[in-house]
Amino acid sequence: MKYLALFATALCALGAFPAEPGHGTLIAHRGESVDAPENTLPAYKTAVERGFGFECDVYLSKDGRVFTFHDRNLTRTTAGANTNKCADVTWAELEKVDVGSWGKWRGSKFAGTRPALLEEVLELAYDGRWIYVEVKTGPEIVPHIKKVFDAQKTATPGNVLFIAFNGRTCKALKAQMPEYKVLWLTWAKHRRGERKPVTADEILKEIRNTGADGVDCHYDPKVVSADFIKTIRDAGFEFHVWTVDDLPNAREAFKRGVQTVTTNCANKLLDEYRKTASARNRP
Repeated sequence: MKYLALFATALCALGAFPAEPGHGTLIAHRGESVDAPENTLPAYKTAVERGFGFECDVYLSKDGRVFTFHDRNLTRTTAGANTNKCADVTWAELEKVDVGSWGKWRGSKFAGTRPALLEEVLELAYDGRWIYVEVKTGPEIVPHIKKVFDAQKTATPGNVLFIAFNGRTCKALKAQMPEYKVLWLTWAKHRRGERKPVTADEILKEIRNTGADGVDCHYDPKVVSADFIKTIRDAGFEFHVWTVDDLPNAREAFKRGVQTVTTNCANKLLDEYRKTASARNRP
């Protein structure tokens, strides 16, 4: 049975039949961010303990340390206690930052939690689950990322990949760390002007320009159709989507041909899926 399950997973990855919600196909956005503060070690560890891969966002500190954070400045997840830009603070300053007491986390057990270093995140890597490292900056961070990867032994091309909106960053990652997969991030609609839907041809052009291995696209079901996905995958590239927090849309995305779905509530979606499947199988 173990080998049959592994074989089925491999076939899904190759597109032999549609993937389904599961530990290997649901990616916890910023960690299990519904149950622990986003982009912190507790959120990542919760995802891993529950059997999921996870996504994390990284920036470069003023003194060259790669750390996890989503916004360009520290304001939101420090509850306004620190308003500096991520690029303008040193790691010594970041070690004193509390990102575990904002919003609903105020007064929780996570008080005092600091941002994580990339090397700490990579200690959680293991085969069978993916860590998606979203690079939030330009290509200047890539040599620092490579230095972190060169100094560790846990993360491999089989359990970590990179995602980035910045095409130059994607290109630099592929040039300096060619053994690792890189996915170009995009919205399903253009973010300026009339916000027209992107086209499969536009995505293919950018993937080829950057040397990326595929795309990680915001999931708009009105744009990301089965034919849209097929066009990208038939050209030899991967297709993943973000961020889907309800089961019907997640199942439809998989049915249309996506390979993974990034979600803020991976455990909740999988529980719902299993309950639905169990109800269907009852006599």
